[in-house]
Amino acid sequence: MKFSLFFEMQLADPTQASEQQLFRDCLEQARLADEMGYHCIWAVEHHGLYEYAHSSAPEIFLSFVAAQTRRIRVGHGCTLLPFRYNHPIRVAERLATLDILSGGRLNWGSAKSVSRVEQGAFQVVREDLQDEWMEALRMIPEMWTQEVYSHSGRFFQIPETRIVPKPLQDPHPPMFAACSRPEHAPVLGRLGLGVLSLAMYRDELLAEHVQAYRDSLVGCTPIGKTVTNHFACNPATLVLKDDHSACRHGLRASSFFVQAMAHYSGSERPIGRIPISRDFPSDEAVRQFKSIRNTSEQQLSSIIGDPMAARESVQRFADAGVDELILVMQTGTTSHALTMESIRTFGEEVMPFF
Repeated sequence: MKFSLFFEMQLADPTQASEQQLFRDCLEQARLADEMGYHCIWAVEHHGLYEYAHSSAPEIFLSFVAAQTRRIRVGHGCTLLPFRYNHPIRVAERLATLDILSGGRLNWGSAKSVSRVEQGAFQVVREDLQDEWMEALRMIPEMWTQEVYSHSGRFFQIPETRIVPKPLQDPHPPMFAACSRPEHAPVLGRLGLGVLSLAMYRDELLAEHVQAYRDSLVGCTPIGKTVTNHFACNPATLVLKDDHSACRHGLRASSFFVQAMAHYSGSERPIGRIPISRDFPSDEAVRQFKSIRNTSEQQLSSIIGDPMAARESVQRFADAGVDELILVMQTGTTSHALTMESIRTFGEEVMPFF
């Protein structure tokens, strides 16, 4: 089991000053994760998703992370591939440069974006999303491995061009894709891609989806030059030595994370503050959470509590066959100090058991 951190760069009450401080705080959190032995720092790409995700230029954030750390990997989770967001040549160039400068520490995930806010801002044609993603996804590993590249497709016509630089990792960085529904994981498996999945399923169902993904890898036709056999989940996480404090803050954080994500996943184009509660849960809600935590009644969606409870939650993911937990510790309602405490506590008192 690998343990990583996931950065949306959330702010529950943004100001210009707090937004600027957020970027500095996330860098400090990444440096601590490197010291603690975490596997990877994953950063999203979103545009215009106010409060939910201020990570609109992850390639720059990840470059700073790579420059200020020694061992931890840096991951795009994910690059938006429809070409109005990012032309595939620019993606290939930026990723290869980061792979070189990081010493071969890059993981690359891609996505399409379901948000109407992003699609409208970039004039993306929804009906073309899947086909655009597939065409660009096939192109990029070819750019990395061919000395002279050309392409003639539905969306792109590229004459013979030398795409430089080439990545350090041979033949190229591991390739992943976003998977908002684990039941769609076999589609990615047939392409030889690793899975970056939401965490919100019951134990048995998640285990079935992981196994279906593994089965789909057998005889797959990889879209890249290698197969990435890897299933990752992103649970909302807060682990503190004080169980009650972890539950109060962690439940508030996970509620903000999930509701904010749902807010931008609908059919509207919302602008401005997200109309959801930022209050702490009631004592009764905390008591109910503790009563079902790590039982068959609770979905595998979070890792919240003291180290003992966290180890039990992690074991459930491990038993389901998950390879990596990309922990959502930085949320809009969690202070920098608490996030740092959680990174350290998890690193010292949970990770060594796995």
